[in-house]
Amino acid sequence: MMLYPAMNQLTSVIPNRYLLVNVVAHRAREIADEAEETGERLTEKPVTLAIHEVADGRLSPEIIEQVEQAENA
Repeated sequence: MMLYPAMNQLTSVIPNRYLLVNVVAHRAREIADEAEETGERLTEKPVTLAIHEVADGRLSPEIIEQVEQAENA
């Protein structure tokens, strides 16, 4: 099975793989929480949606900064 989007595409947006994992996990939790609150039915898993947001460059820099600060605390 091939990973889509490719890892090199994801690391071009967030160069540190460990930070990438934490950012995707953080965003996936946000997506899942928002869907639960609104009762929205997701067509894909939250992690998949978060990965696509990173690949498309739709992830806000604020989220990345929040995760970086939490890692350093």
